Amino acid sequence: MHVVRQMIPGREDLATMVKLALPVATVQVGLMFMGVVDTIMVGHYSAIDLAAVALGNMYFFTAAVFGMGTLFVLDPTVSQAHGAGDEEAAAKAIQRGFALALGLGVMAAVLLLPVRAVLTVFQQPPEVIPVAAGYALVSIPGVFPFYAFIVLRQSLQAMGRVAPIFWTILVTNLANAFLNWVLIYGHLGFPEMGAVGTGWATTVSRWLMALGLLAVGWPILGRYIRPVRQGVFEAVAILRMLRLGAPIGMHMFLEFGVFGITALFMGWIGTIAVASHQVALNMAALTFMFSVGVTQASSVLVGQAVGAGDPGRARRSAGAGLLLATGVMSVTAVVFLTIPEALARLYTDDPEVMALAALLIPVAGVFQVVDGLQVVATGVLRGVGDTLAPMLVGLLGFWLIGLPIGYWLGFGRDWGAVGLWWGLAAGLGAVALFLLIRVRVRFGQDLRRLTVDDEEPALFSPG
Repeated sequence: MHVVRQMIPGREDLATMVKLALPVATVQVGLMFMGVVDTIMVGHYSAIDLAAVALGNMYFFTAAVFGMGTLFVLDPTVSQAHGAGDEEAAAKAIQRGFALALGLGVMAAVLLLPVRAVLTVFQQPPEVIPVAAGYALVSIPGVFPFYAFIVLRQSLQAMGRVAPIFWTILVTNLANAFLNWVLIYGHLGFPEMGAVGTGWATTVSRWLMALGLLAVGWPILGRYIRPVRQGVFEAVAILRMLRLGAPIGMHMFLEFGVFGITALFMGWIGTIAVASHQVALNMAALTFMFSVGVTQASSVLVGQAVGAGDPGRARRSAGAGLLLATGVMSVTAVVFLTIPEALARLYTDDPEVMALAALLIPVAGVFQVVDGLQVVATGVLRGVGDTLAPMLVGLLGFWLIGLPIGYWLGFGRDWGAVGLWWGLAAGLGAVALFLLIRVRVRFGQDLRRLTVDDEEPALFSPG
C-alpha cells in the first residue's frame, strides 16, 4: 500500500496531466477521425465496400503495427533526455528514429504484398477480397510517411510541444475528407473507385501529414535533425533502441492481432458481420483515442520526471494518468450502453448492419474502462523503460485468455459476432488486471534514467 499512496496525485499533478493529455488526446481523435470519415463515407457507398475497408485496414495495420509500436521507443528515450536537459541524447534518439522508420517501412511494405492470398487462405467473403486487397495495396506508398510522422509526433510530444501536431492533423483531416469525396464517388472527373479510392485518399493524406509536420515543427526539431550526430548510426546503440522498442511493437501487434483475428472470424460469419464489426470497432476506437492520449501524456510526464531525477513526481504522474483515464472512459461507457442504435445509425443506412452493430456497441461499453486502464498502464511502464513485461502480459491476456473465450462463445455457444466481442472484453480485462499489478511492482522499485549510448538500458530492473 505504501507504493499506492505514493502514486496518489495531487491537484497540481492532475492539472499537469490534463494540460498535456487534452491536446494529445485531441490529436489522437483527429487521427482517428480520418478513419471515422473514411468509414462513414464508404459506409454510405455500399456494405461490400465497408466490409472491404474493414478487412483492408485490418490487414494494413497488422503489417504496420509492429513498426508503429517500435517507434514509440522515442517516448522514453526523448522524454527522459529532455527531462535531463540532454539535447545531444535527444537528437541521437530522433535521428535513429528516422533510420528505424525507413527499415521498418520496407518490412511493412513487403508484408502488405500478399494481401489477396492471405485473405483467400482465411476464407473471407469472395466478393470482398478483391476490393480489400486493392485498398491494402494502394496503402503501400503511404507506409514510410506514416512512420516518419510517428517519429516527428512522438518527438514533439516527448518535449511537451503539441500545437504543431494539432494544426497538421486539422489540415490533413480536411484534405482527407475532400479526397474521399473525389475518389470514392468519382467527382471532378476522377473515376468512381469506392473503397480503393479511400485507400488512395489515406495514402496521400499520410504524405501530407509527414511533410506538413516536418515543416510546421521545424523551428522546434530542426536543431535535433541537423546536423547528423557523430556515432548516431552505431549498431550497438540502434540495437539497444530496438531492445526497448521491439517489445512495444510486439505488444501492440498482439493487441491489434486479436482484433484482426476477430475480424477474420467475422468474415466466416458473413459480410454483414464484418461490416457491423467495423462500425462498432470504429466507434470504440474513437473514444479509446482519449485513453491513448492520456497514455502518451503519462509516458512523457513519467519519462521527464525520471530524467530529471524526481521519482516522486514520476509516481504521481502515473497515478494521475490512471485516474484520468478511468473517469473519462466511465462516461463513454454510459453513452455506449444507453444509445447504441443512434450511434450505429451514424455509420450506415443498411438495416442489417445497423441492427448487429447496435448489439456490439454495448459490449464495447462494458470494456471501455478496462481498455483505458490497460493502455495507460502500458504507457506509464513505457515511461520508465519497462517494455518487455507488457508484451508478455499481452500474450497471456489477449491470446491465451481473450481469443479462446471469444471463439468458444462465438462458435461453440453460437453467440456469433456478439460472442466474439465478449471474448475481446475478457481479454482486455485480464490484461488490465495484470498490468496494474506490474505498475505497482515496478513503481515500488528505484526509478532511474535509461541510456542507449553508454550502457545497457533498464528493461526489467532499475538502473
